[in-house]
Amino acid sequence: MESMLALKDLMDALGGMTECRVDGAALDPQTRAGYVFNSGIAGIERADRILLVGTDPRKEAPIIATRIRKAVRHKGAQVASIGPTIDLAHPVKALGDDAGVLAFIADGSHDMATWLRDAKFPAIVLGQGALRRADGGAILAAARRIAENAGMVREDWNGFNVLHTAAARVGALDIGFAAAGGMKAVREKARLVYLLGVDDIDTAAFKDAFVVYQGHHGDEGVTHADVILPGAAYTEKSGLYVNTEGRVQWAPRAVFPPGDAREDWAIIRALSDVLGKTLPYDSLDALRESLQARVPHFSEIDQKPTAAWGDFGTPGPIASAPIPLAVDNFYLTNAIARASATMAACVREILGEGGGEATGTHG
Repeated sequence: MESMLALKDLMDALGGMTECRVDGAALDPQTRAGYVFNSGIAGIERADRILLVGTDPRKEAPIIATRIRKAVRHKGAQVASIGPTIDLAHPVKALGDDAGVLAFIADGSHDMATWLRDAKFPAIVLGQGALRRADGGAILAAARRIAENAGMVREDWNGFNVLHTAAARVGALDIGFAAAGGMKAVREKARLVYLLGVDDIDTAAFKDAFVVYQGHHGDEGVTHADVILPGAAYTEKSGLYVNTEGRVQWAPRAVFPPGDAREDWAIIRALSDVLGKTLPYDSLDALRESLQARVPHFSEIDQKPTAAWGDFGTPGPIASAPIPLAVDNFYLTNAIARASATMAACVREILGEGGGEATGTHG
């Protein structure tokens, strides 16, 4: 969190923009309840009827998949899914791979509207695969309407859940690391692009821009980089992180960064000096105090938050088309895994895919 805030402060001082939704997900940063897993990771076990939309929790969030499986096996919960056929190791009512079904559930004309409304603790889990579509904003709005019509949001329960696959995204949205117009605006306007640990992105769109990559494993992000700044991996720095349910967590440093690598916030602070836009903090503690002063819930370490409900999403037509899943290979979901010989072996031996050795730039 600290390094993202430092970069945002620097970009703001330079008159630039910041954006965390690099996959194009139509997440609304204005209402926190619209982008977190409101029931909580443990709380999903209370749900008695769960609608999955464009997600495969077994690949995207195995811990949550295990919680759902526990609810099914031990409490008789029922699960339905809109999207590709998935194997969750328990019964799932498949509603087909057509996102258009959501509109009918939202207006009450589909049987699933009654199915959810009759539940004591109904829940919906919205995956990033659904939100990445061109009509992702309409899907988000329809999901909100379904939640409201089914009585998912009340004083003792909030069953509206967004499941994230990008580790830093909830925290980034919390600090406003999102530009008006999203990635479309970034691609159209950017002449200089600063990638802070951004590896899961097609950098071809930035081939004509000056690209600075700051990170630790050098994956897709370095493909068109003009400058590379060696940062620290999460094990090599202390910091605050925010998980998919919006819980703020603190992680201590396990080892020091190797070679010339430095903690990310320190690199950005030093760069601000060179650019004549010196940031107003000289230590990690001072930076963290600034973060917590601006966003008070970052002081509530390891507490399950409660987000106020509100309006989010962009009402509109939903195309009758399949929903792609966000994760198709569980073993290669991030730059560290793609650089791992062990994970490459898992892909070869378990999935029967690929044959090359893992490298620092390609798994």
